[in-house]
Amino acid sequence: MLRIKRVPTIVSNYQKDEAEEGAPRGGGCGRNCLNNCCIQGAKLPLYAFKKVNQTETEKGLLGHETKELPVEFLDSLLLGEWEDRAQRGLFRYDVTACETKVIPGEYGFVAQLNEGRHLKKRPTEFRVDKVLQPFDGSKFNFTKVGQEEVLFQFEASEDGEVQFLPNAPVSVENAPSVVAINVSPIEYGHVLLIPRIFECLPQRIDHESLLLALHMAVEAGNPYFRLGYNSLGAFATINHLHFQAYYLAVPFPIEKAPTERITTTAGGVKISELLNYPVRGLVFEGGNALQDLSNTVSDACICLQDNNIPYNVLISDCGKRVFLLPQCYAEKQALGEVSSELLDTQVNPAVWEISGHMVLKRKKDYEEASEENAWRLLAVVSLSEERFQEVKALIFEAIVCACNANEDIAERPHEEADDKPQSREKVDAVNKSTCPAMVSGTKECLVLQ
Repeated sequence: MLRIKRVPTIVSNYQKDEAEEGAPRGGGCGRNCLNNCCIQGAKLPLYAFKKVNQTETEKGLLGHETKELPVEFLDSLLLGEWEDRAQRGLFRYDVTACETKVIPGEYGFVAQLNEGRHLKKRPTEFRVDKVLQPFDGSKFNFTKVGQEEVLFQFEASEDGEVQFLPNAPVSVENAPSVVAINVSPIEYGHVLLIPRIFECLPQRIDHESLLLALHMAVEAGNPYFRLGYNSLGAFATINHLHFQAYYLAVPFPIEKAPTERITTTAGGVKISELLNYPVRGLVFEGGNALQDLSNTVSDACICLQDNNIPYNVLISDCGKRVFLLPQCYAEKQALGEVSSELLDTQVNPAVWEISGHMVLKRKKDYEEASEENAWRLLAVVSLSEERFQEVKALIFEAIVCACNANEDIAERPHEEADDKPQSREKVDAVNKSTCPAMVSGTKECLVLQ
C-alpha cells in the first residue's frame, strides 16, 4: 500500500479533518448544509442549459442560432454569484491579491504565489495506489458544504430552452448537479462542478459526468474558462465526484504545445499526442456531435481508472479540446524517488500545474521561477516514454472496443473498422482484433527502472 502525506486543500468552510470532527451528530447540524438534515424544502438558483447536439464550428453551433443560446448569461451568472460570495467573506483569502506573473520562455508558464492555500492544516495521509475507491460518507464530502457556498443548480432543460430560476426547489430524488465555490481559490471565479451531488458518487469519471462538464464549458462560451479533473492518485483529495473550473486570461502552456495527429474516430474526434511538452499526454478535439467527443474521452478515462492509472483532464477552448494526462508523481513520491529539492516546494502537480499554471507556496520559489524549473518538476510527473506507449495502447483498445459496440460500426467488417481510422504505425497494435483484451501488466502506475 502506497501512501503520501500532504496538506489537503480546503474547498469548503465546513471541511475538517475526520479526526477532529469526532462522532457524527444526531439531528440537524444547524449549519444549513446540503445533507438530509437541512436540505428538505430548500431552494437554490437553477440554470437549465440547452443540450447541444453538435460541436461548435467556426460559424457557430450547428443547428442552433446564437440568439437561442445566450452563452454569455452563464458566464455573467457564475461571476456575479462568485463576486457575491467574495463580498460576503466566504473565501479563505483574496486570490486577486496573490502575485502572478508569466515566466519568460517559449511556453509562458504562469507562476502564482499563494501562501495561504495550505496554511492552518496538518499533513494527512492519502492512499495513492488505488484510483478507484468506494465513497465513504463518514469523510468530508460535498453534501456537507453550506448552502451559501452553492452558486446554482446546473441541469439540462426539460423543454429544450435555456432557463434561469432564482429560487428553484432542490429535488433530492432527482439528484441535481450543482456549482459551488472553492473557498481556497487558485484563480478568479474558481468553482466546483459536482455532478448528481446526492448520489454521492466516488471520484471517477463516467459518460454522463464528462458530458455535463463539456456542456458547462460550451455554455460559458469563454475561452479563458477551463474545467479540470484530478483522479485519486493524481492529487484529488476528496473522494466525491467533482470537476474544478476557473478563469485565467492567458493561454495555458499546454494549449500552445505542438501535437501530432494519431487518428480520427468514426465519430469525427481527432486524437493527437502532445509533443515537446514535459508531460506526455493525448489531445481530443472536435467530433460530429458533442457526445462523440464526450464518449471518446470518457472511454479513455474509464480505461485508465479500470487499469489503476492516475490521470488528469483539462477541458479547454469552450469544450472543443480535451487533454488527457496520465501521471505517477504521487507514486514516485511515495517510493522516495522525488528529489528533496522538488518536495520542498510543496507543489502538488494536479491538472492546473500540469497544464502550466504553477501555484507556488514559498516566496523563494516564486522569485526564482523559471521555465527550466517548471519543466524539471513536470518531467517527474510524466510517465516514461515506454510506459506511456503501453498506456496509449490500452486507451486505443478501449476506444476501439467502444466504437465497435456502436450499431453503425458493428455492421461493418472489423477489418475496415480497424484499418480506416489509423494514420501511423505507432498504434498498429490496436488493430490486432475487433475488441482486444485489456492487458495492463500490473494494476499500478508503474515507475519503470
